[in-house]
Order: sequence, then structure tokens, then C-alpha cells
Amino acid sequence: MSFGQGGPGWGSQGGSGWNSGGNPEGWNSAGPGGSGPGGPGPDWAALAEQAERSRARRRRWLMAGGGALATAAIAGIVAVAVVNEDGSSGASDKPSDSLPPAKDVSPTSDAPEPTFKDEPPPPPPPRDFISDVKRDKAPLSAKTLYPTERVTINGHPYKLAKTDTSKNCAEAAHAGLGPVLTRNNCTALYRATYTNKDLAVTVGIAVFKDARTAEKVKKEYQPNLVALPGGDVPDFCRTVTCRTTANSLGRYAYFTIAGRTNGQPSGASDKKAQQAALDGSNYAYARVLKRGKEQSEAAAKGN
Repeated sequence: MSFGQGGPGWGSQGGSGWNSGGNPEGWNSAGPGGSGPGGPGPDWAALAEQAERSRARRRRWLMAGGGALATAAIAGIVAVAVVNEDGSSGASDKPSDSLPPAKDVSPTSDAPEPTFKDEPPPPPPPRDFISDVKRDKAPLSAKTLYPTERVTINGHPYKLAKTDTSKNCAEAAHAGLGPVLTRNNCTALYRATYTNKDLAVTVGIAVFKDARTAEKVKKEYQPNLVALPGGDVPDFCRTVTCRTTANSLGRYAYFTIAGRTNGQPSGASDKKAQQAALDGSNYAYARVLKRGKEQSEAAAKGN
């Protein structure tokens, strides 16, 4: 019976079935490229190639690690350079609790000590004095309101011609304005006439108890203030058209009437007469306001 091909080559005679080398007949020696018992031997070329690849990988890792360490070292140098850029010898990590206490640090001896000067309080607003009869105590007359012989208003020169004081205010006003002054208890009306060439303007300052009353008179105004002649000024603005104004400041209402001294009418086209009326109004405002300022300054000084 045969078991198929490939079995051991046993001889039919009584000789041994082994080679002289002591190996079973038909087995190769275990040299390179040969086969050992139980199967083929190791591939030495492949093993050598694998070992070389492992060594190459180790070299690459060592080089990468060294580069990282070098980068970290350079970064540390840069950080120290940035910390020391202000000129100090090195960064300090000294804890705050090891610093000297505040009481041991002496202040600079030549530092100036702060000084405080008592400043007087600012003067009260001038309007406070000219708005109420209880506070408006300064002397009041035509002389205090119109103190100078010559004035320049808005660049226009004027000469004082005449002044007048009327305790009965309605006597110095025409039929329209008189009742307004009486109804609101006007206590005095001070007038002054100023001239500029052939122009004349009469300024009238009426006095009341408080600012509210003076404001009411301004709103209820009806023509006209009576023009005041005198000195070199003839009677004017009696029967012809003239330019007028009305206003108030504090407890004072003030009015003006301006026109030609030659008797000619001063209608809406007479710009010079209109300017004279405005100049007189500005002057009255300035005089009343100055009265308030003088009293305010005196109060700040304790007078």
C-alpha cells in the first residue's frame, strides 16, 4: 500500500538511512537559505532592513527632541530679555510680604507740603439786588442813574441835555402808558434826554417793587413816554411820529422815545432815529445792571 508521494526514502536493505553528516537523509543543512526542522528558516535580509529602519527612526526622534529643547531655550532667553528691557539687572520674584513695611519707608524730605488758601465766596448775582425792593438799598436818583454829561453808546456819541424825576409816574407819560404805570404802583420815573446832532432821545426808567411787576408793565406797554426838552433841545416828538422802545430788568421798566429836533417826523424809514432809540435802551439797561453789580461787590466785601 502506498501513502502517496513525498514520504521518507527508506531503503530496502539493512544499511542505515542517514547521511554521513548525521542528518536524516533528504534534509538540508540549516544554512542560509535552507530549511530547518518544521519549516523554512528566517529571512536575514529582511531583518537587517527592519533594524536599519528602526535606527533611522530613533535618529529622527533625537533630532526633533533636540530642536524642541533648543527652541525652549531660545524662548527663555527672549523672555528674560523682555523682562530686563527696562534696564533692571534681572526679574525679581521676591514676595510682597518680604518688602519693607510702609512705616519704614521715609518720604522725600524736599517734597512741598500742600497748602490751602481760603478764598472768599463769589459775590451774589447782581440781579438779586435789583429784583427786589428789600435788597435794592443803594441811593437812587436821576444823578445815580445818569451820572455823566457825555456818553458813547454803540459807537455813537451823546451829550446829556436834561434830567427829571417824577414821583407821580403818570405825569411823565402819555395817555396810553400813564394808566399802566399807575395800575402797577410805579414809585418814580427818572428821565434824561441825550442829543446827537439833530437827533434827541429821552430815556425813562420807572421803578416798581419787584421784577414780576416790571415784567408785567413791559408786556402791558402802551405809547408813549413824554419826551423831555431842555438845555439846547427844543420840544420834540409831541405831534409827530417818533421811534420808541420798552423793556425791563429786575424791578425796573425802561422806555425810550427818539426823533428829530427840527420837528420832522421819524417814521419807519428813519434808521438814525431808530438807532438812537435803541442806543437809549441799551444805556438804560447798562445803568440798571451796573447798580446791581455795585451792590453785589459791596456785599462780597462785607459792606
